[in-house]
Amino acid sequence: MYVHMLGDALKTAYGCKVYKLALTSGCSCPNRDGTLGTRGCTFCDGSGAFAQAGPIPKQLETARTRVARKAGANAKYIAYFQSFTNTYAPVEQLRPLYAAAMAPADVAALSVATRPDCLGNDVLALLSELNTVKPVWVELGLQTIFPQTARAIRRGYELPVYDAAVRRLKAAGITVVVHQILGLPGENPEMMAQTARYIGASGADGVKFHLLHILRGTDLAAAWAAGDVRVLELPEYLGALEGCVRNIPRAMVVHRLTGDGAKRDLLAPLWSADKKHVLHAVWDAFARDNVEQGSALGESRPPS
Repeated sequence: MYVHMLGDALKTAYGCKVYKLALTSGCSCPNRDGTLGTRGCTFCDGSGAFAQAGPIPKQLETARTRVARKAGANAKYIAYFQSFTNTYAPVEQLRPLYAAAMAPADVAALSVATRPDCLGNDVLALLSELNTVKPVWVELGLQTIFPQTARAIRRGYELPVYDAAVRRLKAAGITVVVHQILGLPGENPEMMAQTARYIGASGADGVKFHLLHILRGTDLAAAWAAGDVRVLELPEYLGALEGCVRNIPRAMVVHRLTGDGAKRDLLAPLWSADKKHVLHAVWDAFARDNVEQGSALGESRPPS
């Protein structure tokens, strides 16, 4: 069994455990402010409640407190602008936010979640500049390569937009991490594996696999309540995840194997609320089935 996990990659790079500190930039999203739409993607609840707004130093302090018990005194951190579209603002607004997040000595890297259609030349220039100070990652919410699914979830951009964004980010020296959702309506495991394979071939450096959650207040919740959407059971998720991992290059870093929905808003699948149980099930399944990252691409483990 082999899966190239982020924790192992970071420990090799920095010699210690590295934790993410969730921050908010205050940016909105073109899928919510009326540019492309007002209700966002169908699965998005619009809360953005992963971090409390306020000055970045205060946000960092609060986020550190959350992980202080397990992090220890010598831990390093990734400053992570997580919710909504964190490049969707003038660079004059973004520069001080990013700079403040990167400033502390214990912050090893900056990670910025955004959309492929919100990366103008000025934003790319800023990210490239900051990447000379500390590593910069850009996380792109692709979710699927299938046009019919993208339209159904109201993603709001076509696949060539993603392709161009990855090329431009890589040309600027930026690390690219891509999000994929497993269990989107109408997709089977073969389709999910095709999306994973496409992400791997696109030039991305890392991938985050998420389980589709049904969250209270989303348009998807109404469809689920009406019986028009079903969610994956745990064995189905494990099978789909294995197929995806086998279809990405061995060198690609896996940042996540499942996603978290806020428990207070989670409607389905309820089994996903027990993250520890889910992760144990993932690793047990991987060991049982001898999952080798990249094996479907003909890549095999180098001889030891």
